[in-house]
Amino acid sequence: MGIYIGKRVLAIIPIILFSTLLMFVMIRVGPVDPAEAYLAAAHIQPDDEVLAAKRHEFGLDQPLLTQYVQSVGRLLRLDFGHSYLSNMPVWGEVAQKLPATLQLASASIVLALVVSIPLGVLAAIYKNRLLDHVIRVFAYIGACVPVFWIGYLLMFFISVKLEWLPVEGRGSVQHLILPSITLALWLIAIYARLLRTTVLEELKEAYVRYARARGIKERVILYKYVLRIAIAPLITGLGINLGKLLTGAIIVEQVFSWPGFGRYFIEAIINRDIPVIQCYVMLSVCVIAGSNLIADLLQLFLDPRIARKGRVSQG
Repeated sequence: MGIYIGKRVLAIIPIILFSTLLMFVMIRVGPVDPAEAYLAAAHIQPDDEVLAAKRHEFGLDQPLLTQYVQSVGRLLRLDFGHSYLSNMPVWGEVAQKLPATLQLASASIVLALVVSIPLGVLAAIYKNRLLDHVIRVFAYIGACVPVFWIGYLLMFFISVKLEWLPVEGRGSVQHLILPSITLALWLIAIYARLLRTTVLEELKEAYVRYARARGIKERVILYKYVLRIAIAPLITGLGINLGKLLTGAIIVEQVFSWPGFGRYFIEAIINRDIPVIQCYVMLSVCVIAGSNLIADLLQLFLDPRIARKGRVSQG
């Protein structure tokens, strides 16, 4: 098991290095010159002399290999440079805005799991009955409707018409309810359908028939044995969809004026603030790779046979 975990951890390193190389190439071959973007953000007229001086300051006149090595070294030190707009260290500004995004994402994940697991189990238990049809229709709608439209609907009916919750901003727990529901709804739809399918498949397995033959209660079979195995794909899906969760957080933060990293990133794109964009991309890569690693380790905890299967396949 320790060897399996070590290999999974080491597999992240080439992913991150490839991401740094891809980001470096895209910036260098892209139509936006970092020096020109900086001068435009600072409202400085870029003549040839000023542009050459700024390119030398950024090291853009050095060989590409040297630039790449220096860029990777800075990224490893969490040195993303200074924002073109505020002229403040990017990592310092991100550290101030990231907690808001993490709070929103964490609340959405918890809400998605708390709601989707019971819905998926109930849909499997009452297969092809009214409750199953209702849950499946809800899941279909939740997966198809755009996130921003859900946010505007919730804002209009609950905040504007009924005046139950604040319209926008961050402060109390009440400010968190609508954004977290908006961000969690599509996850609930996906996980409820996924769990329904896996529970139905597990109920057909031989160990379930054996447990029933021994007289074990159906509730014990479902929650102690079936659900433990059926929930493994859900954990994998959570790791895979975490990147989409960050993307969805950008939209939700814009809709509800949530002062998180997503709004900061949108402003960086509009103003071609390349250091901030680099920080967002690298942070997203690390989060996605780390979440997939955590999902694999959780699956290994739930089903230790995974490590044995890995050794057998290598053998």
